[in-house]
Amino acid sequence: MIKLKNHLSSILFLSIILLSSAEVRAKKILIPMDDEGQQDHLKAYGIAYWALEREVEVQWLLNYRGGSFLLDQYSEVESELVIRGVSFEVIPDARAAAILLEISNPEVNMDAVKLEKVPKIAVYSPKSAQPWDDAVTLVLSYAEIPYEVIYDDEIVHGELHLYDWLHLHHEDFTGQYGKFYGSYRNAKWYRDQVEEFEATANRLGYSKVSELKLAVALKIKEYTAGGGFLFSMCSGTDSYDIAISSEGIDICERMFDGDPADPSAPNKIDFSRGFAFENYDLSMNPREYEFSNIDGTPLHSRAGQKQDFFTLFEFSAKWDPVPTMLCQNHESIIHGFMGQTTSYNLKYIKPEVLVLADSKGIGTARYIHGEFGKGQWTFYGGHDPEDYQHFVGDPPTDLNLHPNSPGYRLILNNVLFPAAKKKKQKT
Repeated sequence: MIKLKNHLSSILFLSIILLSSAEVRAKKILIPMDDEGQQDHLKAYGIAYWALEREVEVQWLLNYRGGSFLLDQYSEVESELVIRGVSFEVIPDARAAAILLEISNPEVNMDAVKLEKVPKIAVYSPKSAQPWDDAVTLVLSYAEIPYEVIYDDEIVHGELHLYDWLHLHHEDFTGQYGKFYGSYRNAKWYRDQVEEFEATANRLGYSKVSELKLAVALKIKEYTAGGGFLFSMCSGTDSYDIAISSEGIDICERMFDGDPADPSAPNKIDFSRGFAFENYDLSMNPREYEFSNIDGTPLHSRAGQKQDFFTLFEFSAKWDPVPTMLCQNHESIIHGFMGQTTSYNLKYIKPEVLVLADSKGIGTARYIHGEFGKGQWTFYGGHDPEDYQHFVGDPPTDLNLHPNSPGYRLILNNVLFPAAKKKKQKT
């Protein structure tokens, strides 16, 4: 009898030890993304990407504390969080379950989305140095998210299918060299760019740079239709839409392509070919630093910096997970910033396009999204979210000074967006 009692006591003691060990192991890591809980919002996205690379399960908690991340707890993850200076909380499974239960309540505007794939990222950019920086490459580098630089050769040769996510920034797809002719035609960087682009066009079998850029734009359109994710900023947005809408029409004056533009070009634009805009007027003046009246820069200039803000829209996390993901932030009202294309005049945006953020008092949209074929695209106006007026030749922004930038967070939402397991839209 004594032996039996001792045996039962041993089993009970062992059970308690095992349960205690399981409780110790059963933990999660919560990376808060609200204003007060996170000291480096931008690097937090890099941690999520790093974890996915190592097959660690990551959940994106939409609208929970600014769009927090929930991961399985591993010492390696904790170490990486400490090294990168990202705030985190180690919580027991019971608390994690309670958070997920709270999020699942149909009466709260929250949802949990599993991130299940590591998106392969491409940045469309010249290999040569440019007299301006790129906000996307700045924030990808700061967040330690890997990317590859590709340009016209790779796209013409059919390599876009190798990537899940493509970024375009400060590019001119119309073949007019960014409309910099009026101010910079005698600058060495401008002359070098013209020479480089013309050599590339000839090497790839095109007689004009505008023909090469159109071919590239159409390849990107095909990539998006096939299921790719396209993200563009600044002049890479409206110049792209104008290029694909003016296919087969010469909109370039002699100084750009050696022959005059078609004088009736503005009346021949086929707006149905573009992703986002319609009924706009082209700027045919080669000395004007503008492509069309899509751009809201003049409206923002009149409003002034003190009045320049844009507001993120709030979407239903459970019913509209895509725009909700794209708008995750710890701030809903964000300081504006200028660019060659600062924003989009609301009256020229197609009705089917989803406006994610606008400056209602100014009459412009800053951040828009849409679907094309099996793919999706997002356009974000402005050049640098932490430099109100970033001029050609200005030094790049040091993101060590802006680790909590809400404007840069919107870029990183788009980077992680392709990693999310998409839910079927509710009807």
